[in-house]
Amino acid sequence: MTLTSRAELTVKTPYSKVIQGSLSPELGERIPRTRIVVERREDEIMVKIEAEDQNALRAALNSYIRWMNVAEETAKEAVRR
Repeated sequence: MTLTSRAELTVKTPYSKVIQGSLSPELGERIPRTRIVVERREDEIMVKIEAEDQNALRAALNSYIRWMNVAEETAKEAVRR
């Protein structure tokens, strides 16, 4: 029997398109022991992560949360200028 850990993160933001574009290069990189899907619907960005173990899940979640935060903060700053 194979056990997997899963998480879905949905963030509502007016910058969902920017965040999706920012994450697309990361989807080309492989995070060991994980599968990741990023989807967008209007003002929501959804990240679905499936990992072989909880450590891989935590690492992937931390990375994607950080990348999403950086993308949103950069977009906000660009709008202000």
